[in-house]
Amino acid sequence: MPTERLSMRRIRDLLRLKYENRLSSRVIAASLGLSKGAVGDYLRRAQAAGSGWPIDAALTDTGLERLLFPAAPDVLAKDRPEPDWPTVDRELRRSGVTRMLLWQEYRAEHPDGYGYTWFCVRFEAWKGQASPTMRQTHAAGEKVFVDFAGDTIDVIDPVTGVVQPMKLFVAALGASNYIYAEARASEGLADWIGCHVGLFACLGGVTAMIVCDYLKAVVTNPDRYDPGINRSYQEMARHYGTRVCPARPYKPRDKAKVEQSVLLVERWVPARLRNMRFFSLAELNAAITALTNDLNARMMRGYGASRAELFAAVDAPALKPLPAEPYAFAAWKRCRVAPDYHVEDENCWYSVPFRLIGDLVDVRVTERTVEAFHKGERVASHAKSIGRRSHVTVADHMPSAHKRHAAWTPARITAFAEKIGPATAALTQAIMIARPHPEQGGVDQGSTVPKAWWMVHVGFRTCLGILSLEKIYGQARLEAACRRGELINARSVRSIRSILKTGLDRAFLEPEPEPLHHGNIRGRGYFH
Repeated sequence: MPTERLSMRRIRDLLRLKYENRLSSRVIAASLGLSKGAVGDYLRRAQAAGSGWPIDAALTDTGLERLLFPAAPDVLAKDRPEPDWPTVDRELRRSGVTRMLLWQEYRAEHPDGYGYTWFCVRFEAWKGQASPTMRQTHAAGEKVFVDFAGDTIDVIDPVTGVVQPMKLFVAALGASNYIYAEARASEGLADWIGCHVGLFACLGGVTAMIVCDYLKAVVTNPDRYDPGINRSYQEMARHYGTRVCPARPYKPRDKAKVEQSVLLVERWVPARLRNMRFFSLAELNAAITALTNDLNARMMRGYGASRAELFAAVDAPALKPLPAEPYAFAAWKRCRVAPDYHVEDENCWYSVPFRLIGDLVDVRVTERTVEAFHKGERVASHAKSIGRRSHVTVADHMPSAHKRHAAWTPARITAFAEKIGPATAALTQAIMIARPHPEQGGVDQGSTVPKAWWMVHVGFRTCLGILSLEKIYGQARLEAACRRGELINARSVRSIRSILKTGLDRAFLEPEPEPLHHGNIRGRGYFH
């Protein structure tokens, strides 16, 4: 390996000791910590360049370097072809592609081309010119960089033995480089936000900004200048009093802190857990937390302190305070109100005011509640249904006609029928027993749409139809028709109506009691 070249300041000292102090090469070598051969080489270069002594005061270090170390003459391009550096840079981004592989392919095409060392040197020179790096300055408590690592850690189901790879979430604070890591089952929105809740709880405060990658679950509109952020993620940021700033797509240097931390965590955590078996996510996260604490406690070269010490001294005092309660995950979705004034979530249906039929509403779903918002105003709130394929309806959301219909229950039908007579009550009960499930709003098997009020069970409607005949024929005749209906086993509105129309009910009418004759009783004729 060639010896590192001396700085121009030390070469000036070497020439001064030789020509001004008249010291030998051996003494100069001992004084400067060099070999005698190295001293002789620098002296020969000075003589060949004709620099002399003293050196011209106007000659800069750069000029002296060019004088003593002139550049080698350029080889003609036709003799030593230049590689296509943009193609080389693009190919290096592909998995498994190395510089050695690309150099071998280059030499196979151009046997008289550059050697491997010059290939790497020239590529670095091109890349330095093509993509200069801007140094970022991070204020205390300002930014936290978040991302998922590429490596996963397996968790084994203790019952089935199924192995599930867990994703590794990594966060790094900008000022102190403090690292937080947590395993999650997926990279979905719920797990992503859950990682942030755990992160802020661990830090004991909140940063002013979250810098994230372009995850599909987070960024809804991947625009470079005005990216769209998922509503649930924005709601979480507002809850903690912070803001989300996605890095530019395909610009990993925008979040270089977490990129380096991901690499460090992948080498520190999964590598040390490779021979261990975990049977629960909690067990895995306990092991990850212990290893991350050890990593944060390590002394960092160049800082003279550990990440934990820097965090306590720099970032922790500048963090915003945590809210009183941690954020509870809520999913947002847009739904169009169906003709039955319900919106659907996970095969359950929840009512909204009927005036919104056909409109789009925003539905916010938490673990316990389902809320509907129209133009920013909450129009409905329901406790989340624990069943499947069920519906929850609030009476205030129904039209007046639907409210009247909904008021009819099996108990009310039976009570109304008993007022007409025992035969009517017996007939309605027999119909409801013969045709079960008479309540409103059942769901057809295999259908995802709840029944509307006009689609109730036919037994329920039959009872209402029979009772409605009382308005036309009166209670006495309807009771008589029901007595005849019991004898002939009639169970339909059509049969009872036919009995009344043909007068077959009259044979079953009870005789009216004889009127009382008394001086104080005026009788029926008095009123006509």
